Amino acid sequence: MGREKRDGTVRRIVRGGGVAEVVPDRDRENAFLLLVDGTQQSHVDLSDPSALEFEYMRRIAAVLDLTAPPGAPLRVLHLGGGALSLPRYLAATRPGSTQRVVEIDGALVELIRETLPLPKDSKIRVRVGDAREVVTGSPDAAYDVVIGDVFDAARTPAHLTSVEFVGQVARLLRPDGRYILNMADSPPLRFGRNAVATVRAVLPELCLIADATVLRGRRYGNLVVAAGRTPLPLPELRRRMAGDWFPSRVEAGPELDRFADGGRVVTDADAESSPPPPELLRPERPEL
Repeated sequence: MGREKRDGTVRRIVRGGGVAEVVPDRDRENAFLLLVDGTQQSHVDLSDPSALEFEYMRRIAAVLDLTAPPGAPLRVLHLGGGALSLPRYLAATRPGSTQRVVEIDGALVELIRETLPLPKDSKIRVRVGDAREVVTGSPDAAYDVVIGDVFDAARTPAHLTSVEFVGQVARLLRPDGRYILNMADSPPLRFGRNAVATVRAVLPELCLIADATVLRGRRYGNLVVAAGRTPLPLPELRRRMAGDWFPSRVEAGPELDRFADGGRVVTDADAESSPPPPELLRPERPEL
């Protein structure tokens, strides 16, 4: 069981000796934040699961919203679970969707089940395991969407960055399926450029969504890649991102070519984890 403080915060030691906390949102009733070692990882509004607070999740949601007609159910594989914000979003906006979540941290899964339980009719299944092992062992053409949102100590693990891994993800997608990848990078965005080159080597229709200051290499931040075998709905996606609470740029075609210039296709033999956040973004580990 997690340890509960007087303010309602529940804490638990998780994988690697870190501390995960589920903290009530002081500004919204029945909403909570998941923090890992003091860093915000997820936000969940149990009263309105369609409300997404984090920029990168809103970008992923925009791609999901345009993947199929409104309300149509999807088959989705989530690599990385957190507080299950995106699975909850899909269950609310596309009832009947079949979702499988892979999260390597069993203690974190138990904390979320205990403090932020899923609706019984959500059709969300959570499995504790390594993302690559699950992908490798899954059947062909099983999913409409695969979402990669795996972080270990705030870094995307190296074994989930290679062209061999992307090839396995592509194998799981239906012909018009989408691979959506969230990562974080620092200037000069070498990791992001390599990721674009690597994904595009397997799934040729691709775009990159990010804050303009991040794309210009001015600060650390999230980059979201959406890819597939069929063309993306770029005009609609650009309109959606331009009018979002957190406006973002959608780069594709020649713009993306310029961004990816100098990027290389990453293999299992030379894969590296994404760069860590700057020191100022690394809070001290809280005491239990």
